[in-house]
Amino acid sequence: PSGLQTVYGKLLEFVPHHCRLLREVTGGAISSDKADIVPGYDFMVNSVWPEIVKALEERLPSLFNPGNPDAFYEKYSVSMEFVRKFERQCGSQASVKRLRAHPSYQSFHNKWNLPVYFQLRFKEIAGSLESAMSEGLQEAPSGGPYRLLASQVLWTSLLKCWAERVYLPLLAHRFWKLTLQLLSRYSTFLGEALNKTAVTEAHKDTAKPLSSSASSSSLTSQEDSGSEASTTTALSAQQLVSIVADVDKLQDQIPQLSEMIKHRLELIGFTNFEILSDSLADARTSLSGCIPILNSRVTQHLSDSCYGYLKSAAEVPRLYRRTNKEVSTKASPYVDSALKPLHQLQSDYKDVLKPSIIQDWFRVALSDSTRRYYETVAEVLSSVKKMEESLKRLKQARKTITASVPETNGGLTDDGKIRLQLALDVEYFGEQIQKMGLQTSDISLFSSLLDLVQGARDRASSQQP
Repeated sequence: PSGLQTVYGKLLEFVPHHCRLLREVTGGAISSDKADIVPGYDFMVNSVWPEIVKALEERLPSLFNPGNPDAFYEKYSVSMEFVRKFERQCGSQASVKRLRAHPSYQSFHNKWNLPVYFQLRFKEIAGSLESAMSEGLQEAPSGGPYRLLASQVLWTSLLKCWAERVYLPLLAHRFWKLTLQLLSRYSTFLGEALNKTAVTEAHKDTAKPLSSSASSSSLTSQEDSGSEASTTTALSAQQLVSIVADVDKLQDQIPQLSEMIKHRLELIGFTNFEILSDSLADARTSLSGCIPILNSRVTQHLSDSCYGYLKSAAEVPRLYRRTNKEVSTKASPYVDSALKPLHQLQSDYKDVLKPSIIQDWFRVALSDSTRRYYETVAEVLSSVKKMEESLKRLKQARKTITASVPETNGGLTDDGKIRLQLALDVEYFGEQIQKMGLQTSDISLFSSLLDLVQGARDRASSQQP
């Protein structure tokens, strides 16, 4: 290109230095009544330009070769700048119009095979994205804004469509179409990744906490070692979180891309930016299509993980029934354990996900696990009540003190201790939820669960001697 610029520079100097008089005579540049002007002839258009084009075509046949897109871009850009400078030497708008209508002018522009150049760029840009997606949900190199390689390459490809040394104004419509195709292909890629991941048919009661390590558990129901299940490939917690984070990041950056495209199109006189905005809005909607499925898998796993510990409420009666265990003053350890998966996710991904996303996951997961916790506690209290009534009937039948319910310190019966423990557990559970930045009023059935255990505790207190 530097050599080409030198050639063009000498060509532009040729007319002012060697053909000035001819240009003035034929172009009417001499403003004198006595000047002899050749009417109907434009020296710059009819003599100089055709010879320049002929010389370029004969002596520089490789000038128009699009085989190397980077070199082609440089040669094309330098050549178009030369054309603009040559037009300024024509001296009048009428002369410029005649130049642009001249067959050699059209021939020169047609020599530049822009469709082939675009096809090479298309193969280069789209090919890099396809290559990245063929690796699946591989992690991106550290330090970038995206967590998945496919996401990082997508954003790089989108920017490249409109970047200097790639984008050409005459190909604006093609690069715009490619932009939408890239976004659509990425949406399809995410959909395929989710659809290929079959949910493992497994025991839903056994769950493990989320892990950010490479060996993290999949966001499907975990199975007991003794249960039979079909083994299928499942997305890891890290992969699902990465998809959510990348889609959210891409949604935030699309307006930046829109401004870049708008600036490019303004330079070529395009003004209908409403169509542009609507198309990008559709692309963003398509990208968001996978989010509900991702959210569902994450929250289901979190719920299973939490309830895997909360179901230990069913073991509370065993701890107090005929054991003479002291009256408890604090919550059971299983409550803290139940919230560890949530704390772990927040710790691992607080710098990756927006707080609002994490809070929404927690709210949905806790609502579901609380619903199951409610069912477990209600079943325990119902069982306690039945046991209590059975013992009372037995006492009345035998009419002897030996059939009475054993009492320990404080006069609380075993059933009363069970009710008190469950009340302490649920109240502590609510306190920990609030410490996580959530309101218990946002957790479905929590108020009903709290009323249930508080009512049971009041009953235990009323029965205390």
